[in-house]
Amino acid sequence: MALKQLKAFLQKMQDEPSLKEKVLNSSTADDVAQIALSLGYEFSGDELLRFSGKKVGRVTVQKNDVPGEYN
Repeated sequence: MALKQLKAFLQKMQDEPSLKEKVLNSSTADDVAQIALSLGYEFSGDELLRFSGKKVGRVTVQKNDVPGEYN
């Protein structure tokens, strides 16, 4: 179910420039998940990270490695 929600959110994001901008300015995958939740889409930041490299419509999910981040 979360995968379906994630894909639906990405579809919405490609059609709404203001939403895309908000997502691109987010610091973490959890922040993106919170934005999505406020719009009624339910998935976790971890699920978003596992979707990295995949494409939905014109949106490709890409994990950004932050310098100084501990793994």
